[in-house]
Amino acid sequence: MSISKIEKFRREIGLFLAPFLAVVVYLIPMELNRDAHIVFAIMVFCLVFWLTEVIPLSMTALLGVTLAVIFGVVSVKEAFLSLGHPVILLFIGSFLIAQAMTKHGLDRRFALNLLSKDFFLKSPIRLIAGFSIIAFLLSMWVSNTATTAMLLPLVLGIIQMFKSKKIPDTGRFTVFALLSVAYSASIGGATTLIGTPTNLIGAGFLREAGYDIDFLKWFFLALPITLLSYIALLFYIKFHIRNFSFDKEKIKHIIKEEKKRLPKISIGERNTLFVFSLAAFLWILPGLANMLGNEAVYKFLKSHLPEAVVALTAGVLLFLLPVKKGEGTLTASDLRELDWDTVLLFGGGLALGKLIIKTGLAEYIGKQVAGFISPEAVVLFVFTLVIAMIFLTEISSNTATVITFAPILIGILTQLNVDLFYPIFGVIIAASFAFMLPIATPPNAIIYGSRHIPITSMIKVGFFMNIIGSVIITIFIIIYMK
Repeated sequence: MSISKIEKFRREIGLFLAPFLAVVVYLIPMELNRDAHIVFAIMVFCLVFWLTEVIPLSMTALLGVTLAVIFGVVSVKEAFLSLGHPVILLFIGSFLIAQAMTKHGLDRRFALNLLSKDFFLKSPIRLIAGFSIIAFLLSMWVSNTATTAMLLPLVLGIIQMFKSKKIPDTGRFTVFALLSVAYSASIGGATTLIGTPTNLIGAGFLREAGYDIDFLKWFFLALPITLLSYIALLFYIKFHIRNFSFDKEKIKHIIKEEKKRLPKISIGERNTLFVFSLAAFLWILPGLANMLGNEAVYKFLKSHLPEAVVALTAGVLLFLLPVKKGEGTLTASDLRELDWDTVLLFGGGLALGKLIIKTGLAEYIGKQVAGFISPEAVVLFVFTLVIAMIFLTEISSNTATVITFAPILIGILTQLNVDLFYPIFGVIIAASFAFMLPIATPPNAIIYGSRHIPITSMIKVGFFMNIIGSVIITIFIIIYMK
C-alpha cells in the first residue's frame, strides 16, 4: 500500500472514530460537572483528529474551541482570547527573523564559513561534527525544518563525491551524516525558548500555572540536556564509522568551491544580522539583570521589553530597514509565507488547554492518575512521563501532543503536591526528542526523503537516541528538582 493510500485510510478512520469516541466519553458516567464532561469529549475528538490528521492541525485546534462555544462551555469572546496571547506574538516575531535569515542566505553563509575551518576537515567524525554543530546551533534560532533543508544539499554533495571515488563503506557514512543533521536540528531546537513551537507552547502553559521563565533561564536549564544528548549522538556515530577514511584535501576543495559561490555579503544580510543580534541581546538582558541580583532592572525590562514585544519590534524593523529603494528586508510576500498553521494551532490549542484546567477536567484526571502513583517514586514517574512523551510524538505531532497533555500533567502533579515546573519542563524538552520514524519530525522526514536512509537504520539509531535522551532528561530534571 502506498503512503498516499495509507494517509487516506488513516484520515477516513479518524473521520468516523473521533465523533464516535467523543460520544462514548460523554455518555460514560463520571464525577464531572457538565462543562468538564463536554470538554473531555472535545479533547478526545481533537486528539483523534490530530493523530489521524483528518484536517490541518490548526483547524482541529480551532474546531475544538468552536465546539466549546457551540455547547455553551465558554463565551466566544473568552474562547478566542488566546489568539492574542503574548506567546503568539513571540511566535510571529521569531518566525519573521528566521524568514529573513533564510531569504537573504545568512544561514548558508554561516554554515559554509564554519564548515570550511580545517578542524572539521581532518577526519570523518569531525566532518559529521561540522554539519551537526551547524544544525545544532542554527536550530536554536531558525526552524529545524529550514535548517535541515538548507544543509541537506551540502551533505549530499560530499556523499556524491565519495561515491564517485568509490570510497569503501560510503553507505554507512551517508546514513550517519544525514541522521546527524536531522537529530542535531531537533536537539538544538529544544535549547532556546524560540527554537521550536513546543517550547513556546510549554512556556505558555507554565505561565498560565504561575511560573514565569525568561529566555536566559530556559537556555541555561536546557543547554546541559541538549549538549549532553548531542555529545552522546557523536560518540555513537564515531563508534560506528571508526573504519571509514577519506582524502581531506578533496573535501576541502568541495567546501571551498561552495564558499566561492557565495555572493558578496548583501544589505539584506547585514540588516538581518543587526536585527537578530539586537533581538537576542534584548531577550537575554532581563535574565542577566536577574542573575546579577538587580531585581528593579529585571522587573522594568520584563514589564517594558518582554520577549513578545522584542520579537514583534524586530519583525517590524525587518520591514522598515531597506535593501533598496521602496523595498524592505522583508516584504508583504514574506509575511504570507510564515508558518501560520503553527501560529493558529498554538492559539486554538492554548485556548483548549485553558478549558481543560478551568472546567476542572485536569484536576479530575489528576486525581484518578495520582491514586496509582506513589509520591516516593518521583524518579520513576518523571522517567515514565519523559519516555511516554518521546514515543508518543513518534506517531503524532509534538505540538498537538504538548497542547493536549501538558494541562493534564499539570493537574496530575498538582494532585501529587509535586512542584510541577521541572517535570513539565522535562516533558516539553522530550517532545523534541522523537528520532525513530520519518513522520516523527520534519527533519526526519526531509532526510528520509533523500532516499539514502533505510527505515531500519533510522529506527535502530533513533531508538538508541530515544532511550539515551529519556535518561539524560530524567537525570537533569531530578537534579533540578532537588
